[in-house]
Order: sequence, then C-alpha cells, then structure tokens
Amino acid sequence: IRTPMNAIIGLNSIALNDPEAGERVKGYLEKIGASANHLLSIINDVLDMSRIEAGRLVIKCEEFSFARSLEQVNDMIGGLCRDKGVNYECQVKGQIDDYYRGDAMKLRQVLVNILDNAVKFTPAGGTVRFLVEEGPRYEGKATLKFVVSDTGIGMSQDFLPHIFDAFSQEDASSTSRYGSTGLGMSITKSIVELMNGHIEVESEAGKGTTFTVTATLDESSRRSAGAQGGDVLPKEMGVLVIDDDPIALEHAQIVLSQLGIACETAESGAEGIDKITLRHGRGQDYDLVLVDWRMADMDGVETTRRIRAVVGGGTPVVILTSFNWDDIAEDAKAAGVDSFMSKPLFADSVMEEFREAFRAKNEALAASKADLSGRHVLVAEDVAVNAEILVMVLAMRDITADVAENGRIAVDLFRKRGPGTYDAILMDMRMPEMDGLEATRRIRAMAKDRPDAASIPIIALTANAFDEDVQLSMQAGLNAHLSKPLEPDTLFKTLEGMLAGKERLAGAGQPDSGKPAADEPAPDAAGSSRPESASQPEAGKKA
Repeated sequence: IRTPMNAIIGLNSIALNDPEAGERVKGYLEKIGASANHLLSIINDVLDMSRIEAGRLVIKCEEFSFARSLEQVNDMIGGLCRDKGVNYECQVKGQIDDYYRGDAMKLRQVLVNILDNAVKFTPAGGTVRFLVEEGPRYEGKATLKFVVSDTGIGMSQDFLPHIFDAFSQEDASSTSRYGSTGLGMSITKSIVELMNGHIEVESEAGKGTTFTVTATLDESSRRSAGAQGGDVLPKEMGVLVIDDDPIALEHAQIVLSQLGIACETAESGAEGIDKITLRHGRGQDYDLVLVDWRMADMDGVETTRRIRAVVGGGTPVVILTSFNWDDIAEDAKAAGVDSFMSKPLFADSVMEEFREAFRAKNEALAASKADLSGRHVLVAEDVAVNAEILVMVLAMRDITADVAENGRIAVDLFRKRGPGTYDAILMDMRMPEMDGLEATRRIRAMAKDRPDAASIPIIALTANAFDEDVQLSMQAGLNAHLSKPLEPDTLFKTLEGMLAGKERLAGAGQPDSGKPAADEPAPDAAGSSRPESASQPEAGKKA
C-alpha cells in the first residue's frame, strides 16, 4: 500500500510546485494531497492497532524537552484552529519542568489525537482549551495532568462507555463528515495505559466534551536548562511580562523566579507602557520585554509600537503567542518586535531569548545554514518512481543527484568517485542485493582510506518510523532517519543542518573531504542524474 502512496503524495507535491499549473488544477491537486494524506493516516492507525494487539508497542524512556514537545503540539493545533475559525487556549498551571524522561513521540501522539478530535468536532466560533498541570511526585516519578475541553457537539451518555472501543462512532456519518475512522481513541487509551496513566471523558450532547489524561514520566537530572553557557547573568537581568491572562502571568513569574530573574508584570498593554516609561525615565530600561499577542485593550503589535516610541530600539521585545505567528510577522517586525516565543513559557526558551538578545546587542553572527545550490548527492533507491521523485525534489534547490538502484551499486559508486564528489547520501533501507544498513556499514568502513567516508551525512529513507528501525539506522552509521513519503521542506532542512554542521567541523580544523579533481570522470549511466537504472521492486516487496 505504501509504495503507490509514496508515489501519489510525492508526485502530487511536485505537481503543486509546477509554475504552469493553473489555479483550478492546483485546487484539484490540493484535494488529492489531502485525501492521500488522510489515507496514509488511516494506514498508520491500522499499523498502530496491529502493534498494540500484538504487544509490540514499546514505550521509550529517554530524556526529552517537554517545552519543545508542547510547542510542537501548539503549533499544529493552533494552525488547525486558525484555519477553522476556532478559538484555542493553552495554559500551564503551576510548576512544570522543562525536561522529563519518557516517550516524547507517544506523548505527542496522545495529545494530538485528543486535541485534533476537539477541533474536528467544534464548529467555527467555538473554543478548545488545553490545560497542563503537574500532579504528585514520588520516588523520581512525576505525574502530568492534561485537560482538553471543547464547546463542540459533544456525545450522548449512551455512547460514552464505547468511546474507547476500536472503530466505534456515535454517528455513522462521522467517517465522511469528519474524516474519522474510530481508531484514534482506542490507540490513545492503549498508549496512555502503557505510560502508567489514565484517561477519562465527560461529555454532554450539544454542549461539549472534556478529556482528562494523566501520564507518569521519570524526572530528569536537568529539570530545566537554567543559565548555562556563561553569557547570561540572570540576577542582573530585569524582565517585564505583559499579559491580560492572570494564570499566564503567574506561570511566567514561577518560571522566571526559578532562574533568579527579577520579573515584573503588567495586566494590559497600557499598564506595561506606563512601567516601561517610568523605568526609562530612571535610566533603568528592562533587559527584555515579553508581550502577549492577543490582549483585549491593545494587542502585542500595537503595544510594541508604543514601546519603541518610548525606548527606541535598545530593549529586546518578544511577542508571546500560542498560535502560529506567520500572519503577523511582517507587521510585528515593522513595529519593532525582535522575535517570537511560544506560550506557555519554559525556562529553557526564556534563557535562549536572553542569549539571543545579548548576541544581537553584541552583533554576534547567528549560525548560518548551508547553501544547497550546486550540491551533489548520491541517491540509493530501487523503486524507479521513488527515485524519479527524489531527483525532481532535489532539483527544486538546484541539487544534482546520481542514482543507484540498490545498496551494492551505491557502495561501488561511492568507492569509484573521488573524495568530496558527494555532499550527502540519501539511502533507502530496503533494497535488493544489499539493503541500506549494510551499504552504510560498508561506506563507513572505507574511512581508513578516505576521510569523507566517515564524515559524509547519510540519511535513511524508509516507510517505517518505528523506534527499532531508527535505532538500527543510527547503529549502522546513518546520521538521520526520514519517513516516506518525504516532505521536501523536511528533507531540505535536514540537509541544511547536516551540511552546515559538517562544514563547521571542517572550518574548526577537522579533516575535510575535499572536492573531486578536475579530471574526475563524469558519472556513467548507472550513476546518472536520471533514475533510468532503477528497477521496479519485487511484487509485495516493500514501501
């Protein structure tokens, strides 16, 4: 199923970027893309259910940034709410650590499933609220409580006992009306129970629904990032937080006090401007001003504009929001906003804003991304249509590619080409004759004869995103793991980050792979930029 799905989604993405496609055709393509991704989500749900029923779903226990995970959830759900015209509120009550130990991906899956349902069944003009608070701690364990409530269509009391049954739906038309399969809640409950947690639901038809989830995580040795790096002295800093939400202000005070930062608050834009004016008159400007975007009396952009009229450009001003800020970025920058920060606040993100503010004041150079134009990569992919899609996607950023139809050919091409010929390798994991893992091992084994064999970024491409597959990839020497179907932006960001990191190491004196000699022979037909040599997979072979 996945092989044709990869082709459909990949080619559809390329067609959408075709400048010759008219608006009507693009409309059709967008609908094709939405339907294809919906089908892919159903496939993923069925796979999850099969793994749960077979007892093969494993919960990891690794340190992760809870702040970053919550930001990712808010970015996704905030965007869905904005597109549908639903109000979205996210609040953190009390003290929440920046870091825990647990399974970040599974926790995000649980939260997104519940929040996505809340948005799906809430009409435009309604509200979805997301509250996070910490429960009791014991013996190195921390309990987190998540409450998701909406003002949507709700459920009848008769249906509530069946909400967590697989394929259960109160309304048979839900599949066509809302794109619901009835698997999401069953999967969610199973994951929560594997995390030693509990899930409850309260609902009333026509009034809305509230889900309450508790999950048990391990405490991390670094509960917050704190003041690290020697570039910030919190006790000498002064911060003003402007927000009309008392709970958000209380949480900000807790987070900042943990860092030893002197924090003042204002409950409106007007009050904040008064405090800034007073401090400016004393010659004691705030080191950082955090302003909520959406406030009743005066929004964050207008507040910033008035702050700049008082203090000029010396004080960094950061907009706080639970929503995607793309729509206001241009106006906000013109008003004098320096950057944006996701709500709710965490110590790690606050400290990073301090560092950014001081780097800007000292005119330090921000870390640059690698330029992808003119790069040359090796693509190992045995399915012809997948290889063709990859080559076309890479060409969007002026990247050329040699294509190998299996791992053995990929190893031979890398061996024959001189050091530095390839900037990166995109390696499919399941290929005939030699799979991606073995091909990677053999390329890495060449490091004793050529340094670039150790340093070249090798990125795994696979239809499987299961934990064990990622672990095997890393153990074999791969640098990253991307799931099919590939999102072009994700691929380009991965390449940018890896090539920039490699070049920083080379600039710091690490051995560089160099570039091919001027008389290096041109790629032969087997390694040309067109995937003509890639063969079709055996029937039923792989995704």
